[in-house]
Amino acid sequence: MWERLRLSDRMRRLLLEGDIECRYGGHTDSDAGYRMTMALAVGCSQPGRTWSPADFHHALIYTPTVGGAWARRLRERKGTLYAEAKLTAMLEKAAERVEAAPVIRGRGDAIEALGGIRRAVEARTWPARGGADTDQKNLAARLGLCERAGGVEHVVSVRQLAELMGCAKATAEASDKRLKKADWLVLLSSGSGKDHGSRWELRVSEEEVTTGARPGQLPATGTRGAGTVLPTHPDSPDTSRTDTASLAALMGHDAFHRYGHGTSGARLLACLDPLDGHDVAQLSRVTGLHRTTVVRRMAGLVEDQLAVELDGRYYLAPALSAPGRLHADGPVLSDTAERRGTGGLGERRRARHLRDRGNYRRWLAERAEQRRSRRPALALVPEGILDPDTGELLDEAWSGWDVRDRAHPVWRGHDRPVGEGRGAAVGVCA
Repeated sequence: MWERLRLSDRMRRLLLEGDIECRYGGHTDSDAGYRMTMALAVGCSQPGRTWSPADFHHALIYTPTVGGAWARRLRERKGTLYAEAKLTAMLEKAAERVEAAPVIRGRGDAIEALGGIRRAVEARTWPARGGADTDQKNLAARLGLCERAGGVEHVVSVRQLAELMGCAKATAEASDKRLKKADWLVLLSSGSGKDHGSRWELRVSEEEVTTGARPGQLPATGTRGAGTVLPTHPDSPDTSRTDTASLAALMGHDAFHRYGHGTSGARLLACLDPLDGHDVAQLSRVTGLHRTTVVRRMAGLVEDQLAVELDGRYYLAPALSAPGRLHADGPVLSDTAERRGTGGLGERRRARHLRDRGNYRRWLAERAEQRRSRRPALALVPEGILDPDTGELLDEAWSGWDVRDRAHPVWRGHDRPVGEGRGAAVGVCA
């Protein structure tokens, strides 16, 4: 049937082989089964590949497919009518979500959407005041995660994000709050459990689309530099910008710890190019930093041979130059971290986060053990209803019920075949 009804290769493998890539893991087996079934419903609701509820029921309930194991267990526990109604509701919900979502025909469309967000982030000036420079690092880290995930949705924990940004956990949490308030981020689901991060969606802020200022435009009234704008020659437009990909490669390094070159040093270095020089005025306009701060930070970068100064203009050092504009894997950054006394601070942060994760896992295990010891197991069916040796039903008051699971009795009276005698099935009598 799935050969007759068009289905993507990935959805076909998910239906026939199951979640072999562990993409839809849940807190429990039931949760994982629901997520995988919902993914199949979305795959069966794509434009040009729409399935009817009857086709969906046939593939998951009445055919022994691996992807339909959760649906068949649901039928055993709740009955055929309930299982079919549940799958129909899931298919309708998936169809509504697909209809409301923009059409992404492949990874190319997703990368193009991410490119639009990256351009919006790079076009905006992020001043150091109010934590905007930290927000820029946050978005740069998330853009890298989204490119690996293949879309604007991504999963990351706050400690993992802090390690990518090169900052403390509390700093990353405060940045998330600001970006959520500014509509750059949307929290889709909060991470829970020991190995689950939060699911986020990255988008372009609505305020940025309507009122966002661009480098070279007049600053907002009342802010530093308001009423002034540096002219550029019409034949040589100012193309200065902060390369977020370069910033993501630099900001987590020990050389740009707060006791080293800091966030400002990473942002300035991400603006430099090995061939096109930038003066202090351009760097100040792009980064939103004061001219004095730019001069002081650039002097430190030149001293550590990360940048080169020539006739008042700054260039990226040859040791960091690469076809991708910046190469951050060389020994020059490690030598800089050792010289500045910040070597090993990132490793200490990661070790602290690892200890925190271990303590959290132990706390979850202890809390689960306390709950099990305080509360006895729930049993709706009293003892003595079934014969432990033969499985025969001993109490006629429970006729028609499947009581093999004392915590979850299931009514089976309407599923009994015509002519079946009393007590013919184990734990079931009609």
